[in-house]
Amino acid sequence: MIDKANIEKTNAWPFVEAKKILRDRKKNIDKKGKIILQTGYGPSGLPHIGTFGEVARTSMMVNALNYLTDIPKEIITFSDDMDGLRKVPENIPNPEKLEENLHKPLTQVPDPFGKFNSFGEHNNEMLKNFLDKFNFKYTFKSSSVLYKSGFFNDTLKLILENYEGIMNIIIPTLGKERQKTYSPFLPICPETGIVLEIPVLEIDTKNSKIIFDNNGKKLEQSILDGNCKLQWKVDWAMRWYALDVDFEMYGKDLIESAILSTKIIKLLGKSNPSGFAYELFLDEKGEKISKSKGNGISIEQWLSYASPESLSLYMYQNPKRAKKLYADVVPKAVDEYLTCVDKFREQDDKQKLLNPVWHVHNGNPPKEKSIMPFSVLLNLVGTSNATDKDVLWKFIKKNKKDIKVSDHPILDSLVQYALKYFVDIVKPKKKYRKPNDKEKKALLELVKRLKDCKEGMDPEAIQTIVYSVGKDSGYKENLRDWFKAIYEIIFGDQDGPRMGFFINFFGIKESIELIKKYIK
Repeated sequence: MIDKANIEKTNAWPFVEAKKILRDRKKNIDKKGKIILQTGYGPSGLPHIGTFGEVARTSMMVNALNYLTDIPKEIITFSDDMDGLRKVPENIPNPEKLEENLHKPLTQVPDPFGKFNSFGEHNNEMLKNFLDKFNFKYTFKSSSVLYKSGFFNDTLKLILENYEGIMNIIIPTLGKERQKTYSPFLPICPETGIVLEIPVLEIDTKNSKIIFDNNGKKLEQSILDGNCKLQWKVDWAMRWYALDVDFEMYGKDLIESAILSTKIIKLLGKSNPSGFAYELFLDEKGEKISKSKGNGISIEQWLSYASPESLSLYMYQNPKRAKKLYADVVPKAVDEYLTCVDKFREQDDKQKLLNPVWHVHNGNPPKEKSIMPFSVLLNLVGTSNATDKDVLWKFIKKNKKDIKVSDHPILDSLVQYALKYFVDIVKPKKKYRKPNDKEKKALLELVKRLKDCKEGMDPEAIQTIVYSVGKDSGYKENLRDWFKAIYEIIFGDQDGPRMGFFINFFGIKESIELIKKYIK
């Protein structure tokens, strides 16, 4: 059990934010005897890596809160399924079904997959299945259900009563043309079912109605029971108010929205939840990842190349720093995960709380000792020409005779991941080149010195030999060029494994034959 004093002192970000919640929301929490954390989901598309990140990080904070207080906690995963469908997503069947129902609430749009009552319901179920796969604990809330059930009615009345004040908050932030048409309330057209973005002519607080002009026809409509929905920033504030939310994290692109929603909830008479703005993910070109663009890496792709735990670790690290998220980052994330697991066993309580795997595994990471980095395993796939799991395991056992598959479930999963990643990502990018005279002479010298080495020789001792050959062969001033040459000639890449470790594992004899193969 982690000492309470270390928990109080740690600056691991989930604990920092958890303590902030307990401090800033104390009165609210004490009053209701519960801590409510919220994550949001827009069901116009399938759950994606950003959805995972938000729920994973919020779950890490709940883990931290559990060590700080016995007060019950709840994560609400809120689906904005009352939003109108703005465009037809790519790669879906029967797109005409959606095209015919543009601008209707997502729960009123037919399911193009033909499995559920609506497109919104389909994506909601995908979300729940998605989160359940990772064993997240959450309470699902549907915007459509809460609007139509009357759950939001009292708050909607309060917003109508504060209509002018809310307009004064929002209007200055809009362009001149948008100012003319903006209204916090979006009526659902009684004739077409479309979410109407039109100006409100009058408000009737006594009867909870709005009067608006719909193509020259003056209409009045109740704001209650799902007949209207709210514009985004007002809707967000309403949700905080009605659900009594204590915490919500959001992407950096929503900071301005959060500022306005904060002003609105304070106008309504409540304090805003504690917030946490995280940086966005970028693709390899440094552009914001987008599901519609297909840049970056999808969660399905990541999970085909590496474990959910490696993705969780990536989400834990530096959430307030923009990070590139594409296929090439996966091996490094996996190796960092393995390193963190190995370090955990030797760390004291203070260090353990700063170790990402404490937060990934809620204080109980696996005890399996890693045998090799994922990067080395990838090189083994290429150099051994292994095509399936059994072949690669036979090769591993050849060099680690006492190893049992049953004792190494993490390594066993890495074997499968490495095969898939190598075929999809590494192999297509391989660019081997022939050595020049200087490089060929140096590699022949390396072969000569390796012949004097014994199998099972210490990896660091082998690394020293590789260094020595480089220095003696004209690379003393820049050993990086020596290793770059090895990687480009032997591995077909500009980067590669730590050679001492690789040669030790691959085998002295096998490494000699590998080098000779590429210097002929």
